[in-house]
Amino acid sequence: MAGPRRDTRGIVDAPELFAQVRFRRREPAAGLRPYLEHYWLIDWDLSQPYASHLVPHPSVNLVFQRYGHEADLVEVSGIGLELFTQKLEGRGRVCGVQFRPGGFRPFAPDLPVARWTGRRLPADEVFAPPAPPSAVLDPADEDARVAALDAYLLALAPRPDPQAERAMALVDLVRTDRTVRRVDELARVGGLSRRSLQRLFSTYVGVGPKWVILRYRIHEALERAESDPGVDWAALAAELGYSDQAHLIRDFTATVGVSPTAFAPR
Repeated sequence: MAGPRRDTRGIVDAPELFAQVRFRRREPAAGLRPYLEHYWLIDWDLSQPYASHLVPHPSVNLVFQRYGHEADLVEVSGIGLELFTQKLEGRGRVCGVQFRPGGFRPFAPDLPVARWTGRRLPADEVFAPPAPPSAVLDPADEDARVAALDAYLLALAPRPDPQAERAMALVDLVRTDRTVRRVDELARVGGLSRRSLQRLFSTYVGVGPKWVILRYRIHEALERAESDPGVDWAALAAELGYSDQAHLIRDFTATVGVSPTAFAPR
C-alpha cells in the first residue's frame, strides 16, 4: 500500500466539505497496513450547521466521535447501503478507521462481515477490550491520536487469513480495472465459481460482488460530475459498462439522491 489514497471518491461536494472542516488521511502502523485503507481525521468549529454527504465505500469503519457536549461515542459502522448524511454543528472531532474491503474480518473473525452491513453499533459489542474514546479523541496533537489508534488496533491482534487476502485482492481488482464489469468475469479471474465468490464476499467483504462493481461505477460517475460539469453521460455509461445512459442515470439518482443533471450545477 503506497500511503493513504488522495482521491475524493464517494464524497459529495468535496470542496464544500473541505471548506467547512479540517480533513486529513493518515497512514496506520506497518503491521496494520495489510488490513486498513487509512485513518481519517476531521475537526470542525462551525458558526452554522453543515450537513456532509457520502456515498459509502464497501468498507467497514471504526469511528471515534465527539460532537459538542454530547458523550463521546465509538461505533463500528458496517458498509452503508445508502447515501450517508451527517449533520455537523458547533465544535467536534472524529477519528475514523477505514478498513480495506475484506480487511475487517481478521479483527472480528467469529461472524461474517455481512452481519454488520447497514448497521452502526457500539464498538464494545464487536471488540474486546472496548475502544478507549478519550485516548483517541483527547490529544491535541494529531500524531498522538494516530499513535493511540495504532496501539488499540495492534492490541486486537488481527489474524492473518488467506481468504481475507483473496477477498481484498478481488475488490482491489474491481476498483482499479474498469474492464471487470460482471460477476462472472470476476469469478473467472479469481478461479472461483459464482456461488463461491458470493460466499467469499458475504463472509469477508459484507456485500455481494455485483454491489461492489456497481458502487465503484457510481464513485467514478460522481468523481466525473464533480470535476467536469460538461461530462458526456452517454460516453461515460459506455465506459463504465452500462448497457445505456438511462441505466447509469437511474443508478446515480438512486444512490446520490438527485439526477446527474441536477447534481452537476453544484
